[in-house]
Formats: sequence, structure tokens, C-alpha cells
Amino acid sequence: MKNYIEKNLTAMKEDLATLVSHNSILNNDALPFGLENRKVLDDAMKLMADKGFRTKNVDYYACYGEIGAGDEVIGILAHLDIVPAGDGWDSDPFAMVEKDGYLFGRGVSDDKGPAIASMYAMKYLLDTGYPFKKRVRLILGCNEETGSKCIEHYVEKEGHIDMGFTPDGGFPGIYAEKGMIGGYLVGKNTKFLAIKGGDAGNIVCKNVDARLPLGSFDEEAFARYLDEHEIKYAIRKDDAININVQGLAAHASTPQHGINAIAYLMEALYAAKLDDEFVNFFHKNFALTYNGELLGYEELKDEESNTTINFGTVSFTDGSIRISLDMRFPVQSSYQKCLAPLMKMNEENSFFESSGRGVEPLYFNQDTPMIKALMKAYVDVTGDHESKMEAIGGGTYAKAIHNCIAFGAGFPNSEDMHMHNANERLKIEDFKKQVEIYVEAIKNLNEA
Repeated sequence: MKNYIEKNLTAMKEDLATLVSHNSILNNDALPFGLENRKVLDDAMKLMADKGFRTKNVDYYACYGEIGAGDEVIGILAHLDIVPAGDGWDSDPFAMVEKDGYLFGRGVSDDKGPAIASMYAMKYLLDTGYPFKKRVRLILGCNEETGSKCIEHYVEKEGHIDMGFTPDGGFPGIYAEKGMIGGYLVGKNTKFLAIKGGDAGNIVCKNVDARLPLGSFDEEAFARYLDEHEIKYAIRKDDAININVQGLAAHASTPQHGINAIAYLMEALYAAKLDDEFVNFFHKNFALTYNGELLGYEELKDEESNTTINFGTVSFTDGSIRISLDMRFPVQSSYQKCLAPLMKMNEENSFFESSGRGVEPLYFNQDTPMIKALMKAYVDVTGDHESKMEAIGGGTYAKAIHNCIAFGAGFPNSEDMHMHNANERLKIEDFKKQVEIYVEAIKNLNEA
């Protein structure tokens, strides 16, 4: 198998570069998710058809390529949409480059690279005449980063799978995923003249700009607070006070790895005695915390997971502030139980606006045949008997379809792949190893 992968490595890189070339963020220029998402699906279908897969376009919500035969379907679900590239890149994020054993570009790790690795695992089995008992279907969607409506539509049209995985997490696998609650903090009575920041709701806000009236707060106290916390900022005056606060991006499921510019701006203004109802509300209920401590979420955590809260974007419309809230709650809790503390805030002042939609947690017993089959594939290829499957805060396609967990493509203790950040990268040796593991995973699921 290693010789096969080496022989096809150049083609793997070329195919990945094709997918990376599309700025496939959510866009309303073409239904359902934007013109670039339609184009990336077209390219993916061509790549799969050229490899001998049977292909189908599911109304441009998703597409799939299938091999094998049988009544049962092994599903592999990857996504071709991306989060916004943002700034800070050393190269064009949509022109993949290779340097020092890595591939750089938006989506190389999340999740276009794993899609290609899965594609070549299937191609290997097809080219070597593997005797399938089941069908293997690579399902590619374009709305994972912003709601997974693509897979909801796929399930409506094509049904669920019998077993499978999504290569959109970490090895050796993820047996549980936290539930999710989305919404907004809305401040209608505020002294802000303007405020804007953040790239997406599922990214820790790394940059925010605000405009406030002259003399509305103690500027020395504001600067002192940010200096003490080693936060970068800038202040400029004209007929108002213009502020820029800089943080550090990270995935919303791990806000502790980032520096939230929105939170630091609000807390610095509170320390600077800005007399603002919304700033006071933010300080009372959130401040710089990210586990919901001030709202009592510590009492809801279980042995495997706790609550995280992220503020991703902030905007200003018709005199109102609107901050996106992304909550991930414990795997053995429920949407209604974890929504309650947020709604309770509104008993004093109506500041929280629910998106009206929550995602319940995902949980699998690790003794199930599917989980054992995947774990065996990882161990057989890597020889790693120490790493264990995890419960995570990230949400994957596994929540949107039956009989599926996240399996790869990140390796335990691997270097930072900069997913959802500038200079996203994929180690070429990891890229090759992903193919090996997915070959064995498909074989094991075929026999399960």
C-alpha cells in the first residue's frame, strides 16, 4: 500500500490543490450555499468519476461517489466548505503551496485534505480488486461550518448510512460530541456609536473596532487594563474615540486557546467605568470566562466534558449591538437544560436572543462493533496502543446522520495545523498515513 500511495502522491496533491482553489465559504450569490460551493462540488464529482466511482449530485447541497456492492452502505462524510481565510497568511490561501514537508492553503486540513485522503483510500481498494460486501460512499457536503444543512438535505433525499465516519476530527476517534446552542447577545440601549469584529461565529474573535463618544470613559483606566493583560490595542480620536483591540483566533470549541477581542474590549470598558447597560450585563454574566462559570454552568458538567462559550462576531445596526454566541455543552446533558441559564438572564433584562435551534450531544459506547473496527484500523497502521478515543466540543457531520463518528484526520500530539486560522497546513507524511488508515477502516467496516 505504501508504494501505491507514493506512486499517487503527486496526483493526490494536484487533486487537493483543485479543491483548495475554491473560496468555498457560505455565500448567497447562488443557491444553496454559493457559486464557489457549486464549483467545488462539480470539481469533486469529476475527480471521483475519473477514478471510476459512481457519482451523484444531490441538488448542490452535497454530492457523492460510490464503489462496491451490497445492501449496506459504509459512509465517509467530508466537507468542502471552509471558514473565511482572514488575514495574516504568508501565501495565497487559495493557491496551495508546498514547503518544508507541508501543504499550505485554506481547507488542506479542514476538510478538503481528508476528503482527498478518503478518496484515494477508496481508489486503492477499487484498483486492487478488493472484494466488497457493502457499498462505500464518499459523501461531500458544503455547509458543515455553518449548520450542516447539506447533510440534512442529503438524508432527506438518500437516507442514513449503516455505518461510517467523518474525517473531520482526530485519531484514534471521537466517541462523543458536545451539544450546541447558538444565539446572540443584543444590546439595544448602549452608548456605542459603532462596533464591528470577527470572521465567523465558530471562531474566537481576533479583532474588533469600536467607536464611542468623547469623554464617555476613563481612557487611562482602559489602557491600563489592556496593558496589564498584555492585549494589543490602538486608540485614535476625531469627533469620537476610535478603538481597535486585537486578540487571537481559535476554534469556538476550544476558546481557551484563543484571546477574544470582544470580551477584552467589553471588560476594559467596564474597568474604565463606561456607564453602559450592555457592558455591565456582559461583565456580570460573562466577563473573561469561557466555561459559563458566572451563569452556573459548572454545575452541569459531567465526567467527560464541560461547557464552553465563544463570542465570534459583533455588529452594530440601528443603534443595537449584536454579538454571536456559540455554546458547546456536556455530552450527557440536554439542549433544554443548558438553554435555561441563558434564558434566565432575560428575566432581568432581555439581552439573549436564541437562534431557536439547538443540537443535542452525540454519544457512542466504545464497545460497539463499528467503534472497535475503526480503532483497530488506527492501531494496526500506527502501532499506537496508548491513545484513546475522546469526547470533544466540536460539532461534526456525525450529529447529522446515523451510525457515524469523527475518525481522524488529525493525529494525537501532532503539530498545530492552524485550522480556522492563517497558514492552515497539512503535513505530507500525515496525508499519506491518513490514506493507509482509511483503507484499513473501510476493510474493517466491510467485515463488521
